[in-house]
Parts: sequence; C-alpha cells; structure tokens
Amino acid sequence: MATLLPPPKRQKVYHGVPEPEKEPPKPAPHIVVQFVSEDDGEPLAPAVNLPANVSREGLEAIVNKLNTKDEDPVPFSFHISLPADAQTPGAPTRIAIAKSIEEDVLSHPSQAFTPEDVFVIHCSPQAVFKVRPATRCSSTLSGHTSPILCASFSPTGNLLATGSGDCNARLWDLFTETPSHVLSGHKGWVLCVEWEAMERKLATGGHDGHVRLWDPKTGKPIGDALKGHSKWVTSLSWEPIHINPTAPRLASSSKDGTVRVWSTLVRRCEYTLGGHTASVNVVRWGGGGLNGKGVLYTASSDRTVRVWDANGGKCLHILKDHAHWVTTLTLNTDFVLRTGPFDHLGKKTSSDSEAQSLALARYNALASTAGELLISGSDDHTLFLWSLFPSRTASSDASAAAAERGGKLKPLARLTGHQRQVSHVAFSPDGRWAASAAWDNSVRVWDGRTGKFVATLRGHIAAVYRLAWSADSRLLVSASKDSTLKIWDLKTYKLKTDLPGHTDEVYCVDFVADKLVSGGRDRTVKIWKN
Repeated sequence: MATLLPPPKRQKVYHGVPEPEKEPPKPAPHIVVQFVSEDDGEPLAPAVNLPANVSREGLEAIVNKLNTKDEDPVPFSFHISLPADAQTPGAPTRIAIAKSIEEDVLSHPSQAFTPEDVFVIHCSPQAVFKVRPATRCSSTLSGHTSPILCASFSPTGNLLATGSGDCNARLWDLFTETPSHVLSGHKGWVLCVEWEAMERKLATGGHDGHVRLWDPKTGKPIGDALKGHSKWVTSLSWEPIHINPTAPRLASSSKDGTVRVWSTLVRRCEYTLGGHTASVNVVRWGGGGLNGKGVLYTASSDRTVRVWDANGGKCLHILKDHAHWVTTLTLNTDFVLRTGPFDHLGKKTSSDSEAQSLALARYNALASTAGELLISGSDDHTLFLWSLFPSRTASSDASAAAAERGGKLKPLARLTGHQRQVSHVAFSPDGRWAASAAWDNSVRVWDGRTGKFVATLRGHIAAVYRLAWSADSRLLVSASKDSTLKIWDLKTYKLKTDLPGHTDEVYCVDFVADKLVSGGRDRTVKIWKN
C-alpha cells in the first residue's frame, strides 16, 4: 500500500493576511574588552575582541580560562564604571553586567558607551556558595511581652538570642523553631545580646547598667551580673578568637561615657576606658592593631571615634572629623571576627588551638588585601572610611605617621548623600561593599575599599533602622519603621523580595545561612526562609 504523505501545513493567517516573515537577528557588534581586577585594577589578561552579545556566564568562562592562576573555576561578578560626565545624581555609578554587554551596557539609558570604546570590565570573585533569598515567614514566635530590641544568631546558626523591653532575653532553637530558654535576671530592658565566637557563652547588656553572661546549653547565668557601669549598657563586643581562644574578654560601652573590659575568667573589670566626655554608643573589638594584638574602636556622642590598645587601654588615635553624635561603626572584618573558626563548610574544631589557627587564617585572608578598615556613621548625615592599620607590615609605619600628625589620621573618604541621620552601617562579609541605612528612608551602597558611592536602594516609606548581609555578600536585607523587611540584590541594585508580616516597626534583623530573623515593636520574632 502506498504511503500517504501528511497534508501540507496550513499557513497562519492574521485577519486574512499571511504571517510576515521573521526578521533575521541583527549581527552583534564586536568590541574590545579589557578584564581588570576589582581589588587593584591590574589587568587579568591582555585585551580581547568579543561579540557584544556574549552572556555573563560566557564572560565568566572566558575570565577563568584566561586567568590560569586558579585551577578551579571561580564565580565572578562584572561591572563597568560610568564616566563622571554620564553619572546622574542618586543613580548607580556603575553598570552591573547581568545578561550581556550588549543588553546592559550598550543599551544603557546614559548612552555613555559605543561599540568603538574599549570596555574595561571590573571582575570581582564571588563566594563559591550561594545563599537563597528568603521568600516566606516559616515561624512567628511569641513569648516576649514588650518590643524586641535586639536579635542575634549564634556563629554556627543553630541558636538565636533575642532581647526585649520585658527585661528578659530568650534563646530559641532553630532546628525546631521553638523557644529554648528564658534568661531572666536584668532589672531593665535588655538592649544588646552578643555571642562569643565559639558559641560557649552569651553576653547581654541592659538598661540597669549590668552585663550578664549565660550558658546557652542550659540557659543558666554564669555567676552574678558584672556591675560597674552607672548608666545603661549600649553595646558589647568579644575579644577575637584568633587572639584569645580559651577565655576571650568582653568589652561593654555605656551611656555613662566609659568602656569596661571584663575578664570572663575572674569575672572582674580589667580596666576602664574613660576618655570620652559623653555616651559611648558603640564598641568594636578589632583583630588588627599593633603587632596584631587587637584594638578597641569606640564611637561616642562627643563626636569622636577613639582607638585603644586592647592590652592596657592606651589611647592610640582620636578621630574628630564628625560634626555630630557618632552612632554606628562597622569593620570590614566584622563577619570573620563574629563567626571565628566557623565557615560555610561547617567543619567542627576539636581544640582551642585548632580553632585559633582556623580563625587566624580566615582573618588574615580578609585583612591581607586592605588591612582592617573602619566606617563610622553619624547624625551629621555623613560617614567616614578609615584605614588606621593598612596591613600587618605597614601598621607600625601608619601609627608612626599618625603620631607625627598628633595622633590624628585622615579618613580615606567622606561618604555623603544621606539627607538625614545615619542609623546603621554594615560591611559585607567579604569586605567589598558597605551599606548604610538612614532616617531618609533609603539604603546606600558604597565600595568597601574606596568609599565611592555605588547605588541608592529605594523602596522603604519610613526610616530604615537596621541592615544585615547574607554570608555570600550577594544579598542585603533592611528593616524599617514601615513594618517591612526588604531583600536587595547586589547584582542589579534592585528589590529582590519584599517581606511584609510585622504589624509594627521592625527594630532588629539578622541573617545566617538562608534564614532571616526579625523582631520589633509587635513583640513577635519572625523567622523567614526560602
């Protein structure tokens, strides 16, 4: 039997008119691309000629092929800086390449680039792991009877501590997302909670001027309260694990204008730092300083930031550039100091010395490029970027130069643009970015090495109180008076996810692994997941 051919395909007809032929794709122009390192601006390879429609993944493969130093492929992010004459006030100063050069750069509204230009693409290596953005609230935990003022995940991310106006701190188990222990003992609001980087102790500071230590496994207090401050405690900071792994000391700042350093072994105040003439708002224990023995950074309402030697309490520098209260500080090493020996691989340490060597390796890997950098934020609407100890080798030279200038170092950059008081500033875990939140409803992103403005993140309709970064530095979350949390994508500088759910102002937020926690005036703790 003869094979029957199928009938010819019926031609599509649009209102009686045959379908027009598809236009052939336009050929992509060829462009000259120079890949340079984000860190030092050095070329990674000779300039190459590429089609402009090569995808971002294709660019990543090309850089990994050209850059033969790394055997394993490394994820990269790419951006091109806008020329100064093409920048518009308040808009991003760089174009992130998310799809291709043709779509993102040649089609950019500024029209600053043509195919004849040499495209200098800045490449910055990304974390090899990726954090998924939270999209839903997995638990709403009630128990506190007053607004929640502070929240902090433990370094491994297994436990969560919150402090509230009901004079109690609480511990929550994150495996089951249920209450674990109630830590009662303060006679006033619990204003700050701080985990030791080995997760053996939790410190809380209160409106009663007392500092208390707790055992997170049992929820029991470790001895009596540490008394000495005459007004409330504003901030706490532990000594880094790579300096003192067995019994790290604890620093507490207070409204009474002093900072006290406590020995957790003998439970006494080792020394008091009394140079400030007004409330000390923040204390940070850095891992750098002279000979790498650690330094204390304090920010005060007397408009100064002071830097102290952690061994003995000698004042090294007084930074007097701010014109109003200094309310927030951040170090580019904050994340590695907070998490100590714990990283994304989840390896457990068997001894204090092993933990010390792991923590030291993580600290040195971050501080080797630019040293320990500091950003201070103030009610004068500005921030300053400081490099007080540029690197281990140059720290003595820097301090000698500072001594010649009367103990006063000049800031690397003045970060301006906010229209109202700066409420919080935070470095990303890899130190490449810094983000600042302010009462002008905006979040601003800055280059963490140079202090240059990168982008403004707008979306909140009220003051932004707190910021937290994901561990891979790709996502930023902000907590606001408008009762929402917002997750921002640092690849596009746009809103990634909006997290409504709180019924009142959100005072605190923290980010660990792919979990978010938030708390505020509605007295509930919310845990958010993917």
